[in-house]
Amino acid sequence: MASFTKLISIFLFLLCFLSIQAVSQSDECETTVNSCTNKGKALRLKIIAIFSILIASVIGVGSPLVTRSIPMLHPDRNMFVILKAFAAGIILATGFMHVLPDSFDMLWSNCLKENPWHKFPFSGFVAMMSAIVTLMVDSMATSLYTKKHNEVMPENSPRGGDDHESPVVSGGHFHGHHHMDAKETNAGSQLLRYRVVAMVLEMGIVVHSVVIGLSLGATNDTCTIKGLVAALCFHQMFEGMGLGGCILQAEYKWMKKAIMVFFFSVTTPFGIALGIGLSKTYKENSPIALITVGLLNASSAGLLIYMALVDLLSADFMGPKLQGSIKLQVKSYIAVLLGAGAMSLMAKWA
Repeated sequence: MASFTKLISIFLFLLCFLSIQAVSQSDECETTVNSCTNKGKALRLKIIAIFSILIASVIGVGSPLVTRSIPMLHPDRNMFVILKAFAAGIILATGFMHVLPDSFDMLWSNCLKENPWHKFPFSGFVAMMSAIVTLMVDSMATSLYTKKHNEVMPENSPRGGDDHESPVVSGGHFHGHHHMDAKETNAGSQLLRYRVVAMVLEMGIVVHSVVIGLSLGATNDTCTIKGLVAALCFHQMFEGMGLGGCILQAEYKWMKKAIMVFFFSVTTPFGIALGIGLSKTYKENSPIALITVGLLNASSAGLLIYMALVDLLSADFMGPKLQGSIKLQVKSYIAVLLGAGAMSLMAKWA
């Protein structure tokens, strides 16, 4: 699954990169120049943005991992559930309020031909298909992990594979192994789900983070950059908290945690740096750039919306912890609304 995630991310990045190179041949729909266009000032703001967003990303994704020793923020505590709900609201709003609308704007641009781009809602269609593909990957990966887990368990079993051991009698009571086996199986299945969720969520976040960074790095509009820097710092910090919570629950070894934290943290700054390098040839209003970035945004939106609703919100709200406490449910609903509302408000500037 990890190799599959890497291959998908590399493929999407190469597709975006090759398309950007191709747009240098097009003179259609040139980027407009206004009073906010200042290449020198924009470059300084972009450099500030790289470091600001990098720091915000590291703080966001790393905070759930380094605060595990704080009892209040342990995965079993209510506060962790509430913070995770808040972060899930951020991710949900990112898909609905930022990434998907951007895709509609790009694929319905007047710079694209009337047929087929204005005749069919490609953004909605690609987002829908992306959600379905994410479901397929989610389901198949869980099946493969479960199968692998079941094959390994008998070998590591302290009973040596003897599934018919007689129950132990102590003090007139029977203490069989089947209750412990059921608990271990459920815990193992839940852990596998957490790991699949963490990897698929990171894949979607990485793709749209590169695209967002690329757009910021390529523009010389200082008015746009100022709003984007603040919004992206907020976005990366709280989206990172959601991902960090999933990584924490996945119980990866420290090396894999470090790798996932690294990739999340550097993707947006890397996209900005790439955009700076290609700013002379990149034309954000050229047909190929609009189509490529628009389709990538639509696919990212579908993945993020699916992950937020199904693997984060639904899994927690329908789980035993929240189902057993109406008070905790209400607090978590408020957290979701606050997260989604705050990220929706950011759409005014970014």
